[in-house]
Amino acid sequence: MESLRAAAGASDEEAPRSRGGESLHGVVGISERGTSESAGQGETPLPGPRAGGTNRRVVTVSLGYLVTLLVLLVLNFALPRAMPGDPLSAQLAAGSPSYIHDPELQQAVRDFYGLDEPLTGQFRTYITGVATGDLGVSVRYQRPVSDMLVERLPRTVLLVGTALVLGTAAGVAAGAVAGWRRGGRFDSVALAVVTVVRSVPVFFLASAACYVLAVQLGWFPVSGSGTRFAAFGPAERVVDVLWHLALPASVLVVYHAAAQFLVMRAGMVTQLGADHLLTARAKGLPERVVRRRHAARNAMLPVIGLLGVQAGVAITGAVLVETVFRYDGIGSLLVDAISHRDYPLIQGCFLLLTCLVLVASFVADLVTARIDPRTAQ
Repeated sequence: MESLRAAAGASDEEAPRSRGGESLHGVVGISERGTSESAGQGETPLPGPRAGGTNRRVVTVSLGYLVTLLVLLVLNFALPRAMPGDPLSAQLAAGSPSYIHDPELQQAVRDFYGLDEPLTGQFRTYITGVATGDLGVSVRYQRPVSDMLVERLPRTVLLVGTALVLGTAAGVAAGAVAGWRRGGRFDSVALAVVTVVRSVPVFFLASAACYVLAVQLGWFPVSGSGTRFAAFGPAERVVDVLWHLALPASVLVVYHAAAQFLVMRAGMVTQLGADHLLTARAKGLPERVVRRRHAARNAMLPVIGLLGVQAGVAITGAVLVETVFRYDGIGSLLVDAISHRDYPLIQGCFLLLTCLVLVASFVADLVTARIDPRTAQ
């Protein structure tokens, strides 16, 4: 028995205090003699991950994302112009607060934004601006688009980042427990709740939470990302921002935790009865160590791969949640820009959001290839 533990690499601290290890030897077909012999003969190690394969994977993924970015740049230019109307027609709409009644001023606005130019000329101006970092001036707000994005970006990053971190942690922890105890009471209840949550659209979930928790109970503010015109100190300002963040972030946390729960639970179920778990038990490792270090670690691979996709879903969900709660982020700014056909602002918001999604997906691909080199082959 001691030779088996030595060959398997089990430490004294991890060794079991029960006698069940000997019966498991029979299950997995390991004998102390056989283990000692194999250790003594020095088996040929399996080939490890090749650096060349990983590098090729990085180059291939980088080229793929570069092509995707170029395609999205073209769509970013074409989609706003495919919508009916243009920025000036929105200014001339009945009841518009920025109504332009002077014909000469209308023509000056058209000339300034190049609305009468051919699409090729507008596209050349757009690409040149993106390449030089000049995203133009908002038609509605008459402010540089880059300045507006810089003001709103921290709030959206805070909202999406909170949702991804807390949602992933909660979903992975609950999914690991539920999958390990498949068919138990916790698994049945959690699976039913998650199924209901995933079947409800995120904007409906946000609207219900806003109505119940903010309007009826008054536990959270109904809208906004902070109390305006309030003379708060630094600590009070932080508390106020977190108070406004709590409800919209909670909606996104619940939504993304449900997705991670399903993936993690499925991964844990596939690990049940795996050979390496039997070997770990034969080594005498405690059950909690087998679950955390062996089963949960392997089940985490799909979760990491899903994080890149979840980042895109989180940003899309943030647009809807920000609109419901009137949270002052990039999402609500984008919806406002679309309603006024503000081409420069639409393009700036779309470009920023797509870049965030691509960066998150790229990082997830690299992390997955690093953890599981088989994906780089």
